[in-house]
Amino acid sequence: MLKNQRGLTLIGFLVVLAIVGFFIFIGMRLFPVYQEYYAVSSAMNAMQQEPGVAAMQPQRVEELLFRKFYISYVDSVRREDVNFSRKGGYKMRVKYEVRENLIANLDFVAKFEKTVSLDGR
Repeated sequence: MLKNQRGLTLIGFLVVLAIVGFFIFIGMRLFPVYQEYYAVSSAMNAMQQEPGVAAMQPQRVEELLFRKFYISYVDSVRREDVNFSRKGGYKMRVKYEVRENLIANLDFVAKFEKTVSLDGR
C-alpha cells in the first residue's frame, strides 16, 4: 500500500519553498539596480537623439543628462562617472558600479558601462 503513494512530504515542501523564496528575495534585491541601469540607458539614448547635441559643449550635455537622471530617480551615477571623448565626434561614456547590501554582512556589486555617440546621427 505504501508503494503506491506519491507526493511531497511536508519537510520536502518546506525545503522547496525555502529555495524558491530565497531566489525571489535575490530577485527583489537585484531588480531595482537593473531598473536604474535601464533608466540610465534610456536617458543616454534620449541625449543621443536630442536636436543639436553635436554642437553642444560637454558641460551642457552633462547638465541635460543629469536633469534626465533626476527625473528618472537615478541616484547611483555621479558626475565623475560620466566621461566625454572626442574620437570622430563626441562620445559619452557612463561607467559606474552599485554596491548594495544583500543579507547581513553579505553585499553584491554590479558594474555597468554604456557608451553613446553624440555626433547628431
